[in-house]
Amino acid sequence: MPRFRVSVAAVFLSLLTGACQSNLTQAGAPPNSTKVLILGGGMAGVIAARTLQQQGITDYVIVEAKHVFGGRMSQTTFGTNGSYVIEKGANWIHGTQTGSGPANPVWLLAKNHSLQMVESHLFTNITFFDYNGPNDYSATFNASLTAFDNARALAGQRWQQNQTDLDLRSAYNYMGVSPKTPQEEACEYYQIDYDASQTSSLAAAWNYNYTFDSDVGYSDVDMLSVDPRGIACIVQAEAATFLNTSQVLFNQTVKTIQYSQSGVTVQTESGYTLTADHALVTFSVGVLQGTDVSFEPVLPDWKRVATSNIEMPVYTKIFLQFKEKFWFDTEIGLYADQQKGRYPAWQSLDYPGIYPGSGIIFVIVTGDYANYLEQLNKNTTQVQLEVMEVLRRMYPNAPDPIDIFLPVWGRAPLFRGSYSSWGASFRPQHSYELRAPVNGHLWFAGEGTSLKYFGFLQGAYLEGEDAANNIAACIKNSTRCPPTS
Repeated sequence: MPRFRVSVAAVFLSLLTGACQSNLTQAGAPPNSTKVLILGGGMAGVIAARTLQQQGITDYVIVEAKHVFGGRMSQTTFGTNGSYVIEKGANWIHGTQTGSGPANPVWLLAKNHSLQMVESHLFTNITFFDYNGPNDYSATFNASLTAFDNARALAGQRWQQNQTDLDLRSAYNYMGVSPKTPQEEACEYYQIDYDASQTSSLAAAWNYNYTFDSDVGYSDVDMLSVDPRGIACIVQAEAATFLNTSQVLFNQTVKTIQYSQSGVTVQTESGYTLTADHALVTFSVGVLQGTDVSFEPVLPDWKRVATSNIEMPVYTKIFLQFKEKFWFDTEIGLYADQQKGRYPAWQSLDYPGIYPGSGIIFVIVTGDYANYLEQLNKNTTQVQLEVMEVLRRMYPNAPDPIDIFLPVWGRAPLFRGSYSSWGASFRPQHSYELRAPVNGHLWFAGEGTSLKYFGFLQGAYLEGEDAANNIAACIKNSTRCPPTS
């Protein structure tokens, strides 16, 4: 059964109560020169800092563009009276632990900081609609699950035979199960586009197969955060257990990274100049693909080729609040339009056991539709007209919403997309080169550099940990440093 690619795959809402205990120990301002600069204070950056600390290295500074840690774990208030918190980004912990096997480190982190979570069942609690209204095509949906599993198996076979991966649409064509009706296309969307934030003609079949290799021991349980502090609290609270104020520089956006065989110099947009022996870049691949941050000299060809071979798609959630609930009683509503991808996946937040009485529902769009919404530049009037046209095909008497909100990820200069996803042109060598250091002093980590867990919080966690261990080994023993040429 498919799984949602990243913690951005869904959202939660909670009453605006509680606060994350994340105050850092006071120790003065950070220095301008340090042993290690950690660029970015998301999951990878904070875990990298903690790992250095555990290795006995305290001479480091995290440079973070926002005023808090969290990266793409980000929340905002929503509702006519502003009394609800919605997660704009990461919200899910995918996988916990199977028996005594390895545990998902993000799940352990969440438990350590008492994050409130509930298990979600997004493939067994669905109401079906099409452009004519309610229509039970659950049998079609179940068949699509089987087709998806077969496509993943085909990808695994091709991988073992050292053959080129197929995009999922090609895999379906090969198996003779390509969708032909709007209902079949909606089901395919829910298996692929909704998950990878890519169309089936881009998403690689193999990446689904490999990412959820059961040998790693994580379970197939999806835990939804329902904590009023927000899921970013697990990073913020963890940072407070070991960081002091001399190790963090908030509200500083990196502009230029100069690197050489002797070290790294970083300049920020507000004029700070910082130097270090090593720098760990934890920016999203969307940022690395763009021009928001310049590298001097430009990164080598092999690094830029690897960066260009990973996708950074957009996953857009449109929140709507109504005076009262009038929609389906399941968690999910799946809508099949004559145009694939047109506001298809609806999730109720006014749901028993979660947050009843909120009057809030959201719809998710990905791929070309998400890019189209970004071009509207948050024109909520136009978005509302389009969304309500679909909702009124599902419920003809649906009233106008009393509030609407949609976050923007693709145009956000700190992220340039929602999360990474390898396309069918992916080769493992690209992943190795994406995470490989440059000139022995410039290091890279994040969910996008993870061969196995790209797109997941655990990918960012494990990559940050691994990179920091390698940096620490290099600092302690120069023979363990990467080449400087």
